[in-house]
Amino acid sequence: MKAVTRALDAAVDLNDVARGDGYLFVRSGIGLAGRGVAMRCSRAEVETVLATIEVDDEICEPGSGPVAFAALPFTPGGGDFVIPAVVVGKAANGRQWITTVDDADTGSLDASPPMHQGGTYTIAPGFSPADFCAAVASGRDAVRAGKLDKVVLARDLLVTCDHPHDVHAILMRLRASFATSYRYSVDGFVGASPELLVERLGDDVRSHPLAGTTARTGDPDTDAHLAAELIASTKNQIEHRVVIDVVNDALLPFCSYLDWEFDPSIVTVANVQHLGTAVAGRLSHPAPSVLTLVDALKPTPALGGHPRADALQLISELEPFDRGRYGGAVGWVDARGNGTWAVSIRCAEISGTTARLFAGVGVVAESDPDAELAETQAKFQAMLSAIVRP
Repeated sequence: MKAVTRALDAAVDLNDVARGDGYLFVRSGIGLAGRGVAMRCSRAEVETVLATIEVDDEICEPGSGPVAFAALPFTPGGGDFVIPAVVVGKAANGRQWITTVDDADTGSLDASPPMHQGGTYTIAPGFSPADFCAAVASGRDAVRAGKLDKVVLARDLLVTCDHPHDVHAILMRLRASFATSYRYSVDGFVGASPELLVERLGDDVRSHPLAGTTARTGDPDTDAHLAAELIASTKNQIEHRVVIDVVNDALLPFCSYLDWEFDPSIVTVANVQHLGTAVAGRLSHPAPSVLTLVDALKPTPALGGHPRADALQLISELEPFDRGRYGGAVGWVDARGNGTWAVSIRCAEISGTTARLFAGVGVVAESDPDAELAETQAKFQAMLSAIVRP
């Protein structure tokens, strides 16, 4: 296999490259989009496969040359990677490029606007609200009993339409409301995550964990009051601190230095507000691949809990469904080990006329089941607003 990367002068929309059947990972217009499949491989194979591809790269930016996309499952290990036949990249410095594998036909990089058709939708809970509240109470009681510090519990919704869901249209609607989130599409797994799991660009490493959530109402004064309550909340500060400590402990062994914000700040997206802490550092030499860092962090305690093994065991006992790729990691890796990976939240598994949505909450000793249920309802709105068009 041979990958050839050249500069791209004409303006291109990554959403039009990916469309509904390609691959996308983009934030604020910066990222990668792919079409076609040059090769599929496993987590155990992907780094070796990328390293053995012959490369002719005139750009030498993170994300140029051969790239693999994946949406990794919540449970540790596993995951399928795809190396697209054509990848278009946009960097923050304004550079654009196109990579083709084995002289793949690039075709048109433009696409017709998706049809904004309406339809008839059925929305049904998978994990019922009553049963979810009972699970939250059980999780809270386990924390109070000292069995663990935090557990994250999730519920799912099934959205069925009278025609197949249009992934391209969904991605465009997500861009309209969640342009500053990491928007992604990989093999039917689509979403807009506000949370950076880890990014490695050369020797630099970043993470931006989120934990602790409140709603947004659309009224600036009310939202400011809710944000102040979120910062002052002992429950949410405890939940957030657990996540920061684990991220620090996971990344520090790979770093010559690692620093983070002293106090969490408010991260605002269209439908909710989060507590977030930016983490940044410099990797020791030889710098590990971003996939090594993903393996060390996934599943983050923001989606699993702490201690990890105890939290995963309790999740398996209390949740009546398989999370699949929800709560895992989604992103890309290049042949040099660079990559950007988001936590797989605000997402849906889309297959034909069915979309399965997920939302979770961190459960600690102060958790209230009704409040946690309301938090999932607020989080569902991100994908519901992009999918449901009556």
